[in-house]
Amino acid sequence: MEDPLDVRDQPRAERRDSVFDRLDRAEAGETVAITAETDVRPSVAQYRIERETALEWTLETDGPDAWEVHVTKRAESAAEAPEFDVREIPPKRRHEVLTDTFDRLEPGQGFVLVNDHDPEPLYHELRSTHGDVVGWEYASRDAGEWRVEIAKTDESDAATDDDVAATFDVREIPKPERHPTIHHRYGNLEAGDAMEIVAPHEPKPLHQEFQQQYGDAFEWAVMDRSPGEVRVRITKGSGGADGADEAGGDLAVTTELDVRDRPPAERHELIFESYADLEAGEGFVLVNDHDPKPLYHQFEAEAGPEFHWEYRLKDPGEFRVLIGKTDAGSGSVSTAANSDAATADDGPQAPF
Repeated sequence: MEDPLDVRDQPRAERRDSVFDRLDRAEAGETVAITAETDVRPSVAQYRIERETALEWTLETDGPDAWEVHVTKRAESAAEAPEFDVREIPPKRRHEVLTDTFDRLEPGQGFVLVNDHDPEPLYHELRSTHGDVVGWEYASRDAGEWRVEIAKTDESDAATDDDVAATFDVREIPKPERHPTIHHRYGNLEAGDAMEIVAPHEPKPLHQEFQQQYGDAFEWAVMDRSPGEVRVRITKGSGGADGADEAGGDLAVTTELDVRDRPPAERHELIFESYADLEAGEGFVLVNDHDPKPLYHQFEAEAGPEFHWEYRLKDPGEFRVLIGKTDAGSGSVSTAANSDAATADDGPQAPF
């Protein structure tokens, strides 16, 4: 093993280029030790996809102060569509990594995305940015392992904006999927990041929904208005930006679980299974047709100190609750569960 690469002192924007340059210089059969202050495997996977080169890698050290990955370059070409397994990438980084990967593809290149849940919001984001050149085909939909064949079918004339992390043209998204898609992506933004929504008119119902769920922790600005098209920029604020409290703001929202169409007998099992599948620092938004307060009491009795519960919306026929596992298990049985927002009506509850 010769000439190891240490990128710990490099800015993030330069690390990827350094990894690509070092691997370009590696001979077939050579193993390169790459050390970074964060997980560098996404850049290695991107190299395999873009260079169409067969690689093998092992994780030797996984933090907290340094990550070391040993990468071996093989003589043979990579598979026609190499796998990109993002399940170990923190949810808040996945969209950024995957959109960057797609941006860098040449026409005809692609990869097989492996994810722990349906990545449909990514599809809408890519389509909103690149249009019809996004090839997307589900290969499998297994619990905890979704596989999607993604390809760039032609040149993309996408316009890029460094000030915007994501763009969604809601005119191209089926109506029932619009709000869940936008909330999912917003939940994965870092504080200070922005996303843009393109709509045929200003989406005032969405604005009201954001005000109800996130309070003052976001900025809403109409950037452009023309007949048949309005562009709105939503910027995520700092500190508790996902909702009522800081612990909820640190959770990465992985999905929205709408159980309103499920028989009551199936709901508890489905919700507890979804909670069990969460990693520390992740959460999901439960959507129900009545206040699921009995479920809260069950979680409170059975779950550990990492359990987080936070009301997002209390409307007739639609209750939204952020349920998650905090990183530190620091006793985040959310104050929102005991606040005035959670006690609007203690009357008879529908069977859950």
